[in-house]
Amino acid sequence: MITYHTLNTVNNFRDTFQIWLLTALIVALVALLFWGCGDNPESIEVDFTKKVKVKRPGEQKANSKVLKVAVGAMISPRETASHYYALLRYIAGKAEREVELIQRKTYGQINELIAKGQVDMAFICSGPYATGKDTFNFQALAVPLIRNKHTYRSYLIVHKDSYHQELSDLQGKVFAFTDPDSNTGALVPSYWLSKQGVSPESFFKKIVYTYSHDNSIMAVARSLVDAAAVHEQIWEYYNEQNPEYTSKTRIIKKSEEFGNPLMVAGSHISDTLKGKIRNILFNMDEDEEGKNLLEELMIQEFIAPNDQWYLPIVAMKKQCSRKGLQ
Repeated sequence: MITYHTLNTVNNFRDTFQIWLLTALIVALVALLFWGCGDNPESIEVDFTKKVKVKRPGEQKANSKVLKVAVGAMISPRETASHYYALLRYIAGKAEREVELIQRKTYGQINELIAKGQVDMAFICSGPYATGKDTFNFQALAVPLIRNKHTYRSYLIVHKDSYHQELSDLQGKVFAFTDPDSNTGALVPSYWLSKQGVSPESFFKKIVYTYSHDNSIMAVARSLVDAAAVHEQIWEYYNEQNPEYTSKTRIIKKSEEFGNPLMVAGSHISDTLKGKIRNILFNMDEDEEGKNLLEELMIQEFIAPNDQWYLPIVAMKKQCSRKGLQ
């Protein structure tokens, strides 16, 4: 059995508009990211208080032990829950445990759950891992290889019909960040501006938070905002599978490469269990069920993480701090 917390209401966006959740399929494991610069401007409220318990028909309780796994909402929470179900059910079966899937509105809330030992594992974004692994006491377990890459970039997008060609054209415009702690969705554009000696708050007319990259893509496509910074893998997936919204956007800038989002474990769980989960993930491509699941998620395999992949994120965070933009 898997228990998850899901979305109750949608966001109020740009005072008079609503952002509705995308219902298209998206790769679950591309779902996670990051640390931003600057104080939090106006944000969009999402209600995560409603809890829903789901039990699949015929599913029996195999073990009294429950593996609690948290997931940051890099894509809309309802989509995250549906796509993570299959992966967590697979892990649960191999580990002979039940799994509880927990979602929270912000990446920071996920970090706190790990630090307090309230979850055993989490799929987290690269930013929280790069800058918070020591503070929040979590250990990297595995990284998904997606599109034959262990890295991704941030895309700066605008509406396809806009005249904007570069970042400087966006001065005085309305900009969408994802999460305050997002790498691609907040830190990267803040870093770009810090190199010009300005903060997002002084450069943009207004900043709003969408709390997922699919919402940011939709906001740009519908001209609810002038621009946004979004995750490469999410934009590319939608552009191939369901380009209704990406086709109305245009990429005007790309960042350097960063290590993919990853699965981490809390310091309170045993080395034995950590090793078991690693083996399950590393060997998924060698058993039929696991291989089929990876193909559905558009993942080649899980690989061992390398901290060198995340050092550019740490460097960007330090740059923002030195400029007083944190």
